[in-house]
This record gives sequence, C-alpha cells and structure tokens, in this order.
Amino acid sequence: MKDGGESKEQQLTVALRIRPINEAELGEGATIIAHKVDEQMVVLMDPMEDPDDVLRANRSREKSYMFDVAFDYTATQDTVYRLTTKGLIEGVISGYNATVFAYGPTGCGKTYTMLGTDWEPGIYIRTLNDLFKAIEETSDDMEYEVLMSYMEIYNEMIRDLLNPSLGYLDLREDSKGVIQVAGITEVSTINAKEIMQLLMKGNKQRTQEPTAANKTSSRSHAILQVTVRQKSRVKNITQEVRVGRLFMIDLAGSERASQTQNRGQRMKEGAHINRSLLALGNCINALSERGGNKYVNYRDSKLTRLLKDSLGGNSRTVMIAHISPASTSFEESRNTLTYADRAKNIKTRVKRNLLNVSYHIAQYTSIISDLRKEIQRLKEKIDEQGLKQLRSEKSDIRNIQGDCL
Repeated sequence: MKDGGESKEQQLTVALRIRPINEAELGEGATIIAHKVDEQMVVLMDPMEDPDDVLRANRSREKSYMFDVAFDYTATQDTVYRLTTKGLIEGVISGYNATVFAYGPTGCGKTYTMLGTDWEPGIYIRTLNDLFKAIEETSDDMEYEVLMSYMEIYNEMIRDLLNPSLGYLDLREDSKGVIQVAGITEVSTINAKEIMQLLMKGNKQRTQEPTAANKTSSRSHAILQVTVRQKSRVKNITQEVRVGRLFMIDLAGSERASQTQNRGQRMKEGAHINRSLLALGNCINALSERGGNKYVNYRDSKLTRLLKDSLGGNSRTVMIAHISPASTSFEESRNTLTYADRAKNIKTRVKRNLLNVSYHIAQYTSIISDLRKEIQRLKEKIDEQGLKQLRSEKSDIRNIQGDCL
C-alpha cells in the first residue's frame, strides 16, 4: 500500500461529555460540581475548599477547561454523534483512516455513548448507518467491500467478540508496518440491523463484573474495526484501490482501585486495565510535548500498539472523554479533564491509503466482459430514465389539454 500524495497535519479532536447525576450519588449526599458553561468550556469546582477560608480567599475554587466541543446531560445521542464522528465518514470511504475512542472512569457513560441502546443507538450504529448510506449514494461509480470485526482486550489478552471460541489472538505487524489481529473474524455486510444484532451479541460476550462504581462495569477495552475498500467500477489494466480503516473504541474504566473497592481478581484486572491506560497516558504525554522529539513507546501494551496510527500516525482521531458531575467523583473527574486537556496538543498526519493492482493479461477477457456488462447496465439506466421523462411529458401534455378544454 502507498500513501496518496501529500500528508496533512490534523489536530486530535477532543470532546467532553458530562453524564446526569444519578440516584446513588444523590443518596450519598453528592452535589453537582461539573458544569458546561458554553459549547466548549467546562468548569470543575473543588468540593473540599472552604469558601470561608480567608487564607485562600484569592484562590479560585474552580478550574475551567476548553475542548473542541462540550456536552452535558441535555445532549442527545444524535447531537454527540453529529458533532464528533459524522464528519469522519466521507474520508473513510475514500481511503483515509479514522478513530473515535471513549475515555473516562467506570459508570460515566462510555458504553452508552459508543453502543447505546435499541431506542437510543450510540456512535457505532449511527456511524455504520451513515457509512452505508454514503456508499449507496456513490455505488453507481464505485464498487465497495466493507469488513467489520469486534474484539476486546482483557488482561492484556485479545478475544474475538463475534467468535469467542477462537480463544486468545495475537497481534502481527505486516511488511508495511500495519498492526493486524491474526485470525480475527471479519464480517462482510451492509445491513445495519444485522450489524446492531452482532454488536449486541458481541457486547454480551464482553467481560463485565460488578464494582462499587458500576454494577455492569466493562473490565475490557472493546474495539470495533471497520475496513472499507473502494475501487472504480470502470476496469482498466491497473486498478487503484482505496482502503480506509475506522476504529471505534470503548475503553475500560480509568478510575483508582479505591473508587471501585476492588479486591482479589478485580484488583488484578484493575492493574492490567491501569497498565494499558498508563501506557496510553504515557503515549499521550510524549505526543503532546512541544517539539515532538521525545520517544513514544507504543509497545508497552497491546492497546497502544493497536492505537499507534490513531494517536501519532495516519488517522483522523476523536477522543470523547466522560465524567460524572458528582462531588464524590471529583478526583476522577479532575484526572480525566487533565488527561483530555493534554490530548488536545496531539497532531497526526493523515494520508490517503492507495493500493495499485496490476491485472495479468489472462484477466483481460474478464475485464472486457465486466466492461460490457457495465455498458449494458448504464444503457438500461439511460433507457429507464428516458422512459420516465417521456411519461412525465405525456402527462404534462394531457394536463395542458385538459386545461384548454
């Protein structure tokens, strides 16, 4: 595969979503300390500071953060999707890579944003719906192949969520430096309903355990990968194929063990989750430093190896950070906001992925046959449109005659 000419520098897009306060938090006497001020600014109050403390009177009790876009509890799933992800689709179908990932503590709405429900679908299904619509609109001129895989990284092991019986899978790097999961199931379909069923089924296979922070806490990183291959319907001696890859990732919770009250097996899980998120954090720190000369270690975890292109390589990338507005989650919210704020400085360089296929002379008869079929199809389409126009004109003449009488 080769790149499609000039590469363009792109800033990482960072969004923040504040979920509604829940009954459990209100029951603990929590107050709301995270507020969306406008379309981009979020303010976090420190619940530990005493407003009557004279010594700290000149210190602000709040810290503000600016993002590309901010959402609070009033934002709908459609609004979040339109302002973060919808704009990536056109690029993916024409050969550019893109990534969307949800980050934040357990119970802050990451899975709701990404997967959603039957009634309020999330980014996964909305993206795929619009992707298939865009493909349909250009399918007269272009031929497409869409492949989808769904996996989880749990305790640094990769599992196929569409076919868990395959056991643990390995990461492989091909000769072009592209990281692949060996043996992963790839489904070829453009039926949105079928895909939603596959995702729901896959999500049930995902490793979930109750913690103090969330009864159905996702203990793994879930990764939906969509590969779109686009080529012209007009056959030639050489064929240019554009290959776009879209990653949509629901990360595991980023909280401390004390927040989830994890012990034993959950504590070990948390250590693995934190290991991969720490590796991700280290990559973000290195990438966001001015000057960009620092070595970025992607090999510390399987998550960062898979996200190498998404973070510092060839991808248009969106990070959607999630926080709770409750005072009881102040430390987690502050850590998430600091992390997301740092990610704003990351830049990637995007290039179109092109694959040139040269046909062997033996395939020319097949190409000629395909061209004849294509000519016939286009002739039939022209005839059909001409017939429709003729009927329309006859109808107009009858209407005029009727008016004259």
